[in-house]
Amino acid sequence: MGTFVITKRFNDTYKFAFNSRKGKVIFSSNGYELKFECEAAVIDFMNNTNKGIYVKQKASNGKYFFKILFDEVVFATSRKYTTELRLQKGIMEIKDYASKSEILDFSEHNFIFDSE
Repeated sequence: MGTFVITKRFNDTYKFAFNSRKGKVIFSSNGYELKFECEAAVIDFMNNTNKGIYVKQKASNGKYFFKILFDEVVFATSRKYTTELRLQKGIMEIKDYASKSEILDFSEHNFIFDSE
């Protein structure tokens, strides 16, 4: 099963990433000003995973990526993939596991280990 990870950016906005079962980031969301907006976007995405449009693209360096659109607005952008097959596997992982994934919130603590 995958995992949604909520984090806080250096500019004080929130974002989430969907990680695969193996821990690799599949996509990252746009930024949200408020944490509850980010959390609501995760829940909404989990409930509407198959309603998104997955637009496949090729970067200038030859790598593949996709954007997830809802109502013709970019919702998230994937990481770069070396082949179209890996890109398709990333999309399938979202469709298969996103609706039943857990949510982890790392937005409050910047450091896992205290420096004592």
